[in-house]
Amino acid sequence: MPAAVSLSVSIVLFRTPPALLHTTMASLLQAVACARAAGALAEVSIALIDNDADPTLPDLMARWQAQATEPPIELQLCQGHGNVGYGRGHNRVLPELQSERHLILNPDVTLAPDCLLQGLQFLRAQPTVVAASPRIDPGDGSATHGCKRYPALFDLLLRGFAPAFVRQCLHRRLAHYAMADLPIDVPALDVPIISGCFMLFRTEVLQALGGFDEAYFLYFEDFDLSLRAHAFGPLAYVPAMHIVHPGGNSARKGLRHIGMFARSGLRFYRRHGWRWW
Repeated sequence: MPAAVSLSVSIVLFRTPPALLHTTMASLLQAVACARAAGALAEVSIALIDNDADPTLPDLMARWQAQATEPPIELQLCQGHGNVGYGRGHNRVLPELQSERHLILNPDVTLAPDCLLQGLQFLRAQPTVVAASPRIDPGDGSATHGCKRYPALFDLLLRGFAPAFVRQCLHRRLAHYAMADLPIDVPALDVPIISGCFMLFRTEVLQALGGFDEAYFLYFEDFDLSLRAHAFGPLAYVPAMHIVHPGGNSARKGLRHIGMFARSGLRFYRRHGWRWW
């Protein structure tokens, strides 16, 4: 029987549809119950950081608290701070964390029932790994992952703005950046960059890093955190952890998102080094 560890979870919200969030929370509570039943999980706390002050959330929190029976789960709602951005939102709860593992989670992710169990067992078996990333179903039943190599500026422009026929012509280059050569069903113990939609960290490492760089309002904060985390140990891809996450495309969300993407990208390259091609 594996030793049970404590887990904290942070979810940052901004105008998240209630039905979408309810699906995420239901899957999270089910995954918690599964890990507890296997003896891998003890105390659990879940913090929802609401960057838009949704008035319906207190009632939803009460409903989820009623579903989290014995042993109880601590649910926390943070509101009133305004839209401080994705990374700063997650960082609000970081200093007070006393857990052994911390999950950074998007509000549009659905966890498989054994997702947490698999991740916790993996981190226990691999004590040098500082964070784990899951296998991702983008919503169509296929399998992929959120792992990336260091991005060249050309790759980002190609992915975000090039016509489909140009991307098709350069598909091998894009596949290299997206680590298409990474076997879907085989764990990888040294991944350069993992997706911020689901990052299962050792809490002490995340706190030592200071969490996300709050200068990133949105975009690239997970790239930056991943690269900084390598100073403490490797990042791993764990295919036994399954999630569903449709994802998004900033270039197709309008000029405001394109502007945020560009500003964050500029900061990322200034800090970690330019790679043009």
